[in-house]
Amino acid sequence: MKHEKLYQSEKIDSNTVNILIEGPVSSEKITQLTMHEALSAFRPPYEQQQALKEIADLPEGRILIATVDQKMIGYVIFLHPDPIERWSKYPKDNLLELGAIEIAPQYRGNKLGSRLIETSMNDENMENYIIISTEYYWHWDLNYSELSVWDYRKIMEKMMKAGSLYPAPTNEPEIMAHPANCLMVRIGKNVAKEDQDLFKKLRFLT
Repeated sequence: MKHEKLYQSEKIDSNTVNILIEGPVSSEKITQLTMHEALSAFRPPYEQQQALKEIADLPEGRILIATVDQKMIGYVIFLHPDPIERWSKYPKDNLLELGAIEIAPQYRGNKLGSRLIETSMNDENMENYIIISTEYYWHWDLNYSELSVWDYRKIMEKMMKAGSLYPAPTNEPEIMAHPANCLMVRIGKNVAKEDQDLFKKLRFLT
């Protein structure tokens, strides 16, 4: 399939700064920005910026960003699942995984995560995809938030709900490894029933 992408943007006026949410952005756009020094959940900020550029160049890759004065303070990534994951066995080209979302700690509380996801789904082309997000409690920032696993899970569900992703049952072993883990799913209105059935079978491999 042709991975068409429709640029979206939204300005957020907070009490102290003006935040811009936009995307999907190109690798050239990402090159022009500086990374907030606290965007280090996955790798050092400079290395993560290079990784974002590579993903932006993928045909299916989608990156939406939040910026303040040309500094990236948050992002969300959509791309095909990692080849080592069960979800990569889906035989068609219309499955995307919300691969990562990260907000610099000092800007949390502006609902930036929810707004990034919501803005992503405002692109009508997302109706052509099955969107998944795998939520594992060991990836959550429990130390910084000082929340319990279950309270953090509620926050993640609320954030994903902004993009109409909801928990879906599966027997995938890593998700079943802890009751707080979950698979979040959004099935676009243009996804054929045949594709939905293929995805359902994948959720319950034996």
